[in-house]
Amino acid sequence: MNEKTNIKNDGFTAAENSAPVNPSEPLRSSDTAEGGMDILAFLNQDQQKDLLRFLTAGSVDDGKSTLIGRLLFDSKKLYEDQLSALERDSKREGHAGDDIDYALLTDGLKAEREQGITIDVAYRYFSTARRKFIIADTPGHEQYTRNMVTGASTANLAIILVDATAGVITQTRRHTFLVSLLGIKHVVLAVNKMDLVGYSQEVFDKICNDYRNFITQLDIPDVHFIPLSALKGDNVVEPSQKMPWYHGKSVLEFLEIIHINSDRNFNDLRYPVQYVLRPDHDFRGFSARVASGIIRRGDTIKVLPSGKTSKIRSVVSYDGDLEYAFPPQSVTVTLEDEIDISRGDMLVHPDNMPHVERHFEAMLVWMDEKPMDLSTNYFIKHTTNTTKVRIDEVRYKVDVNTLVKSKLDWLSLNDIGRVVLTTTKPIFFDPYRKNRQTGSFILIDPITHNTCAVGMIIDRLSIKDLPSRITDADREKIANGQPLVSEAVRTTRYNQRGSTIWITGLHGSGKNELAFILERNLFEKGAVVVSLDGSSVRSGLNRELDFSPADRAEHLRRVAHVCRLLNDQGIIAVCSFISPDASLRKQVAQIIGEARFHLIYMDATMEFCRKNKPELYEKADRGATEFLPGVDLPFDRPENACFAFNPEKNSENVEVILDYLAEKKIFPFA
Repeated sequence: MNEKTNIKNDGFTAAENSAPVNPSEPLRSSDTAEGGMDILAFLNQDQQKDLLRFLTAGSVDDGKSTLIGRLLFDSKKLYEDQLSALERDSKREGHAGDDIDYALLTDGLKAEREQGITIDVAYRYFSTARRKFIIADTPGHEQYTRNMVTGASTANLAIILVDATAGVITQTRRHTFLVSLLGIKHVVLAVNKMDLVGYSQEVFDKICNDYRNFITQLDIPDVHFIPLSALKGDNVVEPSQKMPWYHGKSVLEFLEIIHINSDRNFNDLRYPVQYVLRPDHDFRGFSARVASGIIRRGDTIKVLPSGKTSKIRSVVSYDGDLEYAFPPQSVTVTLEDEIDISRGDMLVHPDNMPHVERHFEAMLVWMDEKPMDLSTNYFIKHTTNTTKVRIDEVRYKVDVNTLVKSKLDWLSLNDIGRVVLTTTKPIFFDPYRKNRQTGSFILIDPITHNTCAVGMIIDRLSIKDLPSRITDADREKIANGQPLVSEAVRTTRYNQRGSTIWITGLHGSGKNELAFILERNLFEKGAVVVSLDGSSVRSGLNRELDFSPADRAEHLRRVAHVCRLLNDQGIIAVCSFISPDASLRKQVAQIIGEARFHLIYMDATMEFCRKNKPELYEKADRGATEFLPGVDLPFDRPENACFAFNPEKNSENVEVILDYLAEKKIFPFA
């Protein structure tokens, strides 16, 4: 917070009461605060203060925002204009009767003030002589679970409020479960509104016992209990005289002394490279925030995934070279050897390796309004690494209110479940309970780029433990030769319906030209399309067949079956075949499926065809070839074609076909 002279103060620190300093003049060592403290020394001391991040959670009306407002008010961290606005707003919008409504300090959204609830996560900063604090005031409503998870993701401690008149309720259990899930090791159960139960020790003890019985099934190693009245200020900043039976500390006193440094992992070096720093040709460093462990000058390190080793030549910071760095410092390191390292690589100690795996289990909190889709390959953002990931299975969903586990195939907004994930390439991770930095990740929707979920890695999975996504119903379909991917799913994925565009006409009628141009246009627009023509098919699949009527019929029958298979897979087939006989075309349509078969006739004159294929027609005239449609073999003009095109207008013809496909919802489907 900015230190100004207009702060309402009754015993503030010296710097907060000092005269303003001219910003155009540098501080001199002779400039001292009112109490005689050297300003530079004071600022340096303030810079060295420990930082505690904590959140408040609880049911609606349990007093989370009021508690934070009381902390700021009683610790004298409000400016005069803030205090005046608070007193004015309390009379106009408050929900505390004649008392000041301290919740208005954090409930900043209009909807929050109107409803008297917290919706978004409100962050507040303040400091005392002993410590700095960042508070996250999280919402209590179940539909805002994702907001609470966001606020709790960086917290060291959680204050869970309980209404003394209501005791431990469903929301209390839900918030405690979320705190445990997110690996917060320190919890304060603040039993609020003690003034409404006559400051009764019996009520307080019963609530504490109920809570202890509940948390035995959760992993929370450090729990403390404080009775208070946020509205009246009892045990918030100063110990209350109204509860002589309570001999513990007030909330602020406890927050100032709670030890959190040991919560960080200083044992396992994890240095995820964020940026390769090359300010000039003489310097090549690797910049990152130390995720865990300690990185020292002279350490032997291994680079993942390459596995190459080297030694740390220097640890560079803004203030100069360091002997070592630790979390959460951001530094640049240089190596003694030239090794190819880029963003997403990780430096570790060779004898202390993370898991390097593609398969793992994780707890997932779904944060997107769009439900989970197991057929989607999401992006996973893990440390500085980003890759594709698929969700192989949802093992179960946890009811955050009752902790009951149920089997579901997907998660929706605010759901929490245990899932199995497989990444495209290996990532370097530790279990979340061991290392929060390398055990956490987010999932990103590949289309909208929304954050879909946050995840906490449980552990790796061996290949033999990976789930089989083949159900009994799937096995039955496989036995019957039925596909496991339905036509509807393919249509949705490709945004098209599998269909065959069959272009017929004489040799030289321009049907190949139209087919190839149409294929290119469809492909450029995003369609999944395949082009088939007589020459390509006869060079392989039908190479043993000649041009006799019998072999020509077999040739077209095989092509029709290929088209049917392609259409079954949701693919559009563009075919260019003479198919001179009307009965053959009818058989082709029946094989493919008449609803999928769309016939186009290239209505070219014999003069046009002979001009395009002079050598072929000259051979037929000399008798050097036989069975040529239009010469010695009849060609049945199609009577039921969708279009009869002039080949000299093929650019226009393509646009007509594209409009037709859109109208028939073939492509695009939606």
